[in-house]
Amino acid sequence: MRFARPILSVLLAAVLTGTLAGPAPAAEPSEVTAMSQTFRNPVNPSADPSLMFHNGKYYVATTRGDRIGIWSSPSLATLLAQPEQVVWRDSNTSRNTQMWAPAFRHVGNRWYIYYTASDGVDANHRMYVLESAGDDPLGPYSFKAKIADFGEYAIDGEPITVNGQQYFVWTGPGRGMGGPQQLYIVRMSNPWTATGGRVAIPADGGCHEVREGPTPIYGQNRIFLTYSTCDTGKPDYQLWMKSLANDADPMVAANWQQHPGPIFSRNDSTGVWGPGHHSFFKSPDGTEDWIAYHGKNTSTYTYDFRTSRAQKLTWNADGTPNLGSPLAAGATQALPSGDPGSSNYWINDFDAGTGMNQVEYAGNWSSGSGCGNQCFWSNDHWSNAVNATATIRFTGAKVALLSVKDRGNGIAAISIDGGPEQRVDYYSSIRVGEQLTYLSPTLAPGPHTIRIRVTGDKNAASSNTVISLDRIEVY
Repeated sequence: MRFARPILSVLLAAVLTGTLAGPAPAAEPSEVTAMSQTFRNPVNPSADPSLMFHNGKYYVATTRGDRIGIWSSPSLATLLAQPEQVVWRDSNTSRNTQMWAPAFRHVGNRWYIYYTASDGVDANHRMYVLESAGDDPLGPYSFKAKIADFGEYAIDGEPITVNGQQYFVWTGPGRGMGGPQQLYIVRMSNPWTATGGRVAIPADGGCHEVREGPTPIYGQNRIFLTYSTCDTGKPDYQLWMKSLANDADPMVAANWQQHPGPIFSRNDSTGVWGPGHHSFFKSPDGTEDWIAYHGKNTSTYTYDFRTSRAQKLTWNADGTPNLGSPLAAGATQALPSGDPGSSNYWINDFDAGTGMNQVEYAGNWSSGSGCGNQCFWSNDHWSNAVNATATIRFTGAKVALLSVKDRGNGIAAISIDGGPEQRVDYYSSIRVGEQLTYLSPTLAPGPHTIRIRVTGDKNAASSNTVISLDRIEVY
């Protein structure tokens, strides 16, 4: 069977690392009778994910800066390969930039998207809500209102339900609470209107500078309000939690119980730093709870390279959610229960050869494990030899390359089926692995060839012309 090498490899890696959460990746689509039931992160190349499953599809919205964009897919495994669908741009200059952290809400036969925006000045951030014209998460949307405006900085708001009543929770300025931010809550009279006064909810966090992204998850007897702490650019960005009894008044700050310590934080052993700003979603069949969050494959202090990931969570015996630890970006996980699966599969850079689902190297290439847990399986190939090539034959309709970007990297020329070359810059001022460096256009289903050529060119900031090859995802 032509796909035997990757299957044996993933099983061996599962035994060694304990990262396998389901069956091995599917074989070449023409060789299988069932869809693969596994996936690997990231599921989106951006940050601050709001992810859900609705009527047969996953939808994710992330921070885009100048717009609201949504990606959709019938399987979590293929979400990364989908095109962005821009559902909102704004001509109003008071709110058309620094657009952050969109969050979905379904009320009746309408969808609402809550988001943060400003005029370009961070202190002028306020929260806004869009309303759909019908019952489609992709809209079209129209501007509905500014929400919970108390005349000062406000970000990351979304509704929470307590005893059937809607409330709005968000992040605002601190009030002598040991930092510049804290959480607030206010009652809602409808999906776009806050009513009455707000209440501050003191929240611990292991650092002083951030309490942001409050997001509820509902247990049997308590409502858990999870939130991110520490500067988003730090590797120690993490999740903490408060909770409220189902029958308690959320407008009484003392009713919120503080849970000690982080519930989700950096995992140096798997190469995941700064996990946070998250959302929760149910599996398609409603039997499992999942978290979507952003994390980075670098411990460097930076706001860049945050990618959206997903993994299953469990519940402790005392009724509290157990988020576990962030898995490596390339860890193979079982798809959410009820996910129809997909025909996607991976090829590793060490699967060298001239056959299908192998990498044929020409010219001078080096390989090794110097990139550690920033890389897929802790190793990759690289070359700065002009016109050295890596050719991969695969069967599918789209292909993605996830590779190291670094300060000594140069420009690759990538072509599909012998067509025109596209120049792709692998440079980054910070070394970071498993970055989505290339995503092909949609191809006719069937056999194809992708070729990566070292051009010997680089941008002015780079110190070398190296090109890296690491993980290949086929869809």
